[in-house]
Amino acid sequence: MSVFPQQAEVREVFAQHLRDNNQRQTPERFSILDEVYETDGHFDAESLLKKLVEKGVGVSRATVYNTLDLLVECDLVVRHQFGGKHAKYERAYAYWQHDHLICEQCGEVLEFCDPRLQGVRDMVGGIYDFEIRRHALTLYGLCRRCRGR
Repeated sequence: MSVFPQQAEVREVFAQHLRDNNQRQTPERFSILDEVYETDGHFDAESLLKKLVEKGVGVSRATVYNTLDLLVECDLVVRHQFGGKHAKYERAYAYWQHDHLICEQCGEVLEFCDPRLQGVRDMVGGIYDFEIRRHALTLYGLCRRCRGR
C-alpha cells in the first residue's frame, strides 16, 4: 500500500466518524479510503471499483457506494454532479478549495483556483452575516479543443 501525506490523519477522521455512527471499521472501507486518497483528480464509483478489483481488494459495488457516502458525510470526499448521470468524487481533506470549468461537449473537467473568489466569498458572508464553510463554483461552456472543431 502506498502512503499519501495525511494518511494517519485521514484514517483517524474516518475511524472516528465510523465509531460516532456505530458503523463497522472494516479493512474494505479503509482500502477504499486509501485508494481515494491515492487518486488524483475526479473519479466515479465505477472507476474506483475497477481499480480496487485490479489490485485484488475484495469489495462489492454496494460497499464502494456505501463507503463513498460515509466519506462524504465526514467531509473526506466531495461529491460533484457536473450535469451528467453519474456523480464524480474527489478527496477533500487538506486540499485547497478550487472550482471547475466543465466542457458541455466532451465533458472535460478543468480545475482552477482564483484567490479573488475568496474575497468575494468573505464579502458576501459579511453582508449576509453568514459563516461560509465551503463553496463550489462550476462554470459550463466549451473547451478550446471543442471550440476548434
